[in-house]
Amino acid sequence: MQKITPFLWFDGRAEEAVNFYTAIFPNSKIVRMMRYGEAGPGPKGSVMSATFELQGQEFIALNGGPMFTFSPAISFFVHCETQEEVDKFWEKLAEGGEKQRCGWLRDKFGVSWQVVPTVLGQLLQDKDAEKSKRVMNAMLQMEKLDIAGLKRAHEQQ
Repeated sequence: MQKITPFLWFDGRAEEAVNFYTAIFPNSKIVRMMRYGEAGPGPKGSVMSATFELQGQEFIALNGGPMFTFSPAISFFVHCETQEEVDKFWEKLAEGGEKQRCGWLRDKFGVSWQVVPTVLGQLLQDKDAEKSKRVMNAMLQMEKLDIAGLKRAHEQQ
């Protein structure tokens, strides 16, 4: 059992969210769904909470009601090795949501994600400050991050 598990509060859409996320990420699964019975505060048979894994990372989703909503102050960072991965996760997670700048998006449930190629960190940490600055400036102009565009900015003369 992992020591720390992200716990996500939904307003009646936990089951939909869990199915959405596990369909997007490989090596993902629904571990268990707890449903309301006769005495529960929710409709009988509806999901109270669900435990699921995305890429081996455990999460818990709760149908807690409308009292709390998601904020971009907490987001999930998706490390991508290739542009194909960036494209796939970007499009699937943004479906029905909102695409934002610098690789950020908000999905249709209000959860914020950052879809980021691993090469970005390497390019931003270049010992040549001018190269790093060009990469940062290029990134700030992008919505979905483009590896080729970031590399071009890095190599510009």
